[in-house]
Amino acid sequence: MTLRIECVRGELMRETTQQPSQCHDIGCMKMNLSARVIPAVLALAILTPPPPGAMAQVRLPALGEAAADEFTVGAERKLGDQIMREIRRDPDYIDDPLLLDYLQTIWQPLVQAARARGDIGPETDTLYAWEPFLVRDRTINAFALPGGFVGVHLGLLAITTSRDEIAAVLSHELSHVTQRHIARSMVNAQRQSLMGLAALILGALAASRSSHSGDAAQAVIAGSQAAVTQGQLNFSRDMEREADRIGFNVLTVAGFSPTGVATMFEKLDHAAHLNDSGSYPYLRSHPLTTERIGEARARAQMGRPKPQSTPLEHALMQARARVLMDASEQALRRLQSSDAVAAAAMPSERLGGLYASALASTLLRDWSRADAATQQALSIVRSSPIADPNAERDLHFLQVQSLMARGQGARAFEMMESYAGDESRAALLLNAQTSLAAANARVPKSADALRLSAERLQTWVSVHPHDAGAWTQLAQNADQLGWRLRALRAEAESRAALGDLSGAVDRLRAAQRQSRNASGAADFIDASIIEARLRDLEGQRRQLAADMKASRGSGPP
Repeated sequence: MTLRIECVRGELMRETTQQPSQCHDIGCMKMNLSARVIPAVLALAILTPPPPGAMAQVRLPALGEAAADEFTVGAERKLGDQIMREIRRDPDYIDDPLLLDYLQTIWQPLVQAARARGDIGPETDTLYAWEPFLVRDRTINAFALPGGFVGVHLGLLAITTSRDEIAAVLSHELSHVTQRHIARSMVNAQRQSLMGLAALILGALAASRSSHSGDAAQAVIAGSQAAVTQGQLNFSRDMEREADRIGFNVLTVAGFSPTGVATMFEKLDHAAHLNDSGSYPYLRSHPLTTERIGEARARAQMGRPKPQSTPLEHALMQARARVLMDASEQALRRLQSSDAVAAAAMPSERLGGLYASALASTLLRDWSRADAATQQALSIVRSSPIADPNAERDLHFLQVQSLMARGQGARAFEMMESYAGDESRAALLLNAQTSLAAANARVPKSADALRLSAERLQTWVSVHPHDAGAWTQLAQNADQLGWRLRALRAEAESRAALGDLSGAVDRLRAAQRQSRNASGAADFIDASIIEARLRDLEGQRRQLAADMKASRGSGPP
């Protein structure tokens, strides 16, 4: 299949019979993440039914295994890291701790199920990232990248009505990763350097910032020999069928309902018939048919029914995605009126509307309306016949966010004291932020809380060294505590996690100069770590420069 570049909200899409549309949306003027990576690695085809007997716990030969000797696991991870280095710098890359925590509660059971089934082997388990991330985009999409990274658009979260629907999408994407379909798609381009492949995926989409994005992207493609790899970066029908089969089994082993597949199909099909104004690139790449929808229904009937999880927390996260995917004042004003949801509506629908109104009101600094909507939402959660402590916690976290936004750090600190033992990333960061605000306001007990939060952050980043948000918060808390070397090192690690190796090296050199005047055992340990990290990052920077030089010098195979 050939590719053609179209300008629809800044997206690159597969060949269709439609004429290119003229786009004057501001989305065409910025580098949209979906436009940057989807043409090369998109794999969001939600699950066709498996053949008879596929539910048996037998690992069939994987199509991706043939690529293992051609494009190593380590090389694929390196390519994924190079792509993610650019993605993390993009304004559409969003680190929202609450949404990411929720996404992880769905993603991790799927990964564990894939491990239990043997889909994830020892090598890929160790070397792949297995990391989902969020993209601030209204369109309905998700995609897999080399090395185990999976991107999810906020627009996808915003249209789902259950965890099972999100799991249906993620299990399919996970299966593309576990079966190494990306490596297989790219194996014929193996003679190009990894930097060249990363530039191919990223560079073509950088041209979408141009008002003549089609012509510009075509020029980039020609300039980076994309004609050689264009057809090889798309998943084949066999790969899609394999991801369908394995993804369904992973979904059910992880404990999610197979009905999520059918309901997601039906929702997308109905929405596309009503209006597809470029908001459904998934459907354009993988068109739905009555056969696929029918097979999804049949599969749901064959699978064992799963108990329904409480919909309250999902309603809150769905509403949060709706607000954050478009933070323009016009969109926030519209969502602020969601607190007027009819009393006859389902509790989850009313709850979502109130949460959207409260968050939008907070961003608009309309504090009284934010407080009123949050209190109504808490009443719904507390009166629910099915207890959902996560939903109540998420509403409290929204209250803390609102208090911090209006400069009431002391009150926010008091609220977070109830969640001192919460080990989630969202609670970790909120506790660190509120303890810092309380320490600045000289609130009693805040100094001890600030020290404890810094120690917990240090423990967290030792396990999650690429968490730029946690490193940034650690730098702020450490600086307030007077731990200057640790603060400089945390600033450097934050920049390194975002792909800014030069900025990271600069901060470490500043820390190195500072360490010459340091004293004490703690400072000596920090200085030793700084020296080692400086050598490591300087080596990474030299290797990156060498890769870029090799990429510029590589020609057609």
